[in-house]
Amino acid sequence: MFTGIVEELATVRRIIPHASGARVEIAATTVLDDVHVGDSISLNGCCLTVVEIGGESYEVDVVEESLRVTTLGGLQPGDRVNLERSVRMADRLGGHLVQGHVDATATLAARERLADGSMLLRFEAPHEVLRYVVYKGSIAVDGISLTVAGVDDAGFSIAVIPHTQVVTTLGFRQVGDKVNLETDVLARYVERLLLQGRS
Repeated sequence: MFTGIVEELATVRRIIPHASGARVEIAATTVLDDVHVGDSISLNGCCLTVVEIGGESYEVDVVEESLRVTTLGGLQPGDRVNLERSVRMADRLGGHLVQGHVDATATLAARERLADGSMLLRFEAPHEVLRYVVYKGSIAVDGISLTVAGVDDAGFSIAVIPHTQVVTTLGFRQVGDKVNLETDVLARYVERLLLQGRS
């Protein structure tokens, strides 16, 4: 479980394809503090298990399914990525509850710089995800907990403050780039309960 508050903007060091997916090495510093083999780290919103730790890097195995249905399949050495260690029960919940289970990918459709220095980003997303997106609700974009600023039948928008632009991948995402989405799990539970109540 994560909070969607990115701890580190890190760099992909290398990717080694293998029969069942790929081994990915990430050059990092902050998230390596008190991390062990077997721990979970969110990489662009995808919950991945640490399988090896080096001096200034760690490695994860990414299965074929994850490479196919998330943006992880398009990663290249040198790419910047958002990292967050899993939450501890004593931690503050600065964002919202994020599982690290990507629902779908979305496409950045527009970027608009606002007078206050923030950036309005519009994403086109699949209908099956948009049903869980609500105005002023929470959504995780590449693992970042964000508030929905607008939503319609084709997509949604978010406003990104200057700080978030500096410390996450959203600062350099361009129109046409793909991102990972995870909707608020509470919306899915509510839908499930409502559907059960009708039967």
